[in-house]
Amino acid sequence: MTIEIEPLLHPVAIDDLRPTQMTVGYREVERKRRDWETRTGEDRPDYLGRHMIPVVLGPKQRFWLIDNHHLARALHEEGVGEVLVRVVADLHKVHGRLFRTYMDNRNWLHPFDAKGRRRAVNRIPKHVADLADDPYRSLAGELRRVGGFAKDQTPFSEFLWADYLRRHVGADLIEKDFAAAVRGALELARKTKADYLPGWAGPED
Repeated sequence: MTIEIEPLLHPVAIDDLRPTQMTVGYREVERKRRDWETRTGEDRPDYLGRHMIPVVLGPKQRFWLIDNHHLARALHEEGVGEVLVRVVADLHKVHGRLFRTYMDNRNWLHPFDAKGRRRAVNRIPKHVADLADDPYRSLAGELRRVGGFAKDQTPFSEFLWADYLRRHVGADLIEKDFAAAVRGALELARKTKADYLPGWAGPED
C-alpha cells in the first residue's frame, strides 16, 4: 500500500502531527534547537524545505510522524508553528486495529518507554510536546556523531543502540558527566558483542 506521493508544498501545523514513538533524547532536541537558532531569517524557510518531515496519512486525515521527532519537537519549542511534510504512504482508509497493526509491521511505530519497555500503542503521546526524555537516546545520537557507529537505514537504529548502552552505562554518569559517558559508550561500541547492531563500525584495534 506504500505509494509515491509528491511532497506537500503547503505547511502543516506541528500541532497536527501525531508521534509514532514515546520518547526522544532531550539533549538531541536541544542540539537541534541551537542549530535552528543559528539560522538567519532568510535561511529558515530554506532549512524547512531541506528538512521535510516524512509522514503517513492516517485515519481522519491525520499525519503520523515516522521520523524527525527530535526536529519537530525542537521546532515546536522554538515557536515554529508549521513544517513541510513528505507523505510516504496514504492509509487514510485503514482504521483502528488494522491501521496500528500495519504501522507496527512496517516498523513505523516504536511504543517503547524511557526504560526500553514496550507499552500499548495507545500510550504513544498525541503531540510532540508530550514525548518523554530517554537519556540513552541522546547518548546513542552523540555516539554516532563521534564515529561509534555508522548511520543506517534500519528503523529506529539509534534506539537499538540506546537499549544496548542502557545495559552497560549508568544513568547517573550520563547526567553528571555526559562526556565521560560518551567515551565509555565509544569503547562499548567497538566490542564484538555489539556487532549485531545496525551500523556497527568494527572491533577496536
